[in-house]
Amino acid sequence: MNWIIPIAFLLILGSLGSALFYMMRDKGKSSKTVYSLMLRIGLSIALFIGIWIAHSLGYIQSTGIRVAG
Repeated sequence: MNWIIPIAFLLILGSLGSALFYMMRDKGKSSKTVYSLMLRIGLSIALFIGIWIAHSLGYIQSTGIRVAG
């Protein structure tokens, strides 16, 4: 589990970088930018759902700051 999240972040950043590359290179004439951004959104949603499921099953624990009150 420790290596899945960083790999997912790298894939998301790679997809965002490829969208920027296609946007600059094609000047909006092809749909490669849209497909790259759709892939980024799909990867982000999959990462969120994966973290949520892992937390629900107890594979990861929250270590947030406690609120005084």
